[in-house]
Amino acid sequence: MRILLVEDDVMLGKATAEGLKMSFAVDWCKSAEDAQEAIATTSYDAIVLDINLPGQSGLEFLQKRRASNDDCPVLFLTARDAVAQRIEGLNSGADDYLTKPFDLDELTARVSALIRRSQGRSSPDIHVADIVYTPAARHVTKQSKTINLSGRELAVLEILMTNINHVMSKSRIEEHIYDWGNNDIESNTIEVHISALRRKLGKDLIKTVRGVGYMIEK
Repeated sequence: MRILLVEDDVMLGKATAEGLKMSFAVDWCKSAEDAQEAIATTSYDAIVLDINLPGQSGLEFLQKRRASNDDCPVLFLTARDAVAQRIEGLNSGADDYLTKPFDLDELTARVSALIRRSQGRSSPDIHVADIVYTPAARHVTKQSKTINLSGRELAVLEILMTNINHVMSKSRIEEHIYDWGNNDIESNTIEVHISALRRKLGKDLIKTVRGVGYMIEK
């Protein structure tokens, strides 16, 4: 899953981005204007948005996104004593909020819950045949036995399992698992991860749609 973090505080932004990267691919912008440019070219599964931004405020950014019918889940960050601001943010279309300072584990859990709800899933687990994936815990089992996967293998499995019965192109998979500035993408990287997943989880789990991409059927 790919997250957009919009936070102008350099220290907080860096720490938050690093924390979220334990579970997501993360792009970090320091202004609403930069975030708007990012959204124009990249698809995100959720946005973590600071309300107090330089220039255009996070609240104005959120209002414009919702006015353009963008339903991407948004969790906004706000000062502890800004009750009126939190209410205004929620009324403007935010899905959740956290007050600063916040716990990174809680932020990750809340973002995971927002994505789960946006995908129409009530359960934190995704089941396909004898395989169970728990996104929040980054945990995979097959026949109730834990399967150890690399971070990239987990990321590829996640996008396929959260898009059951939909074909995911190679470029879309890359977009969702690699954040900006990643230099380890080679032409056959996705194929290598797919091959590893088939070896560990079963050769029939992931289907190749020739010339289009990959999918998991249920």
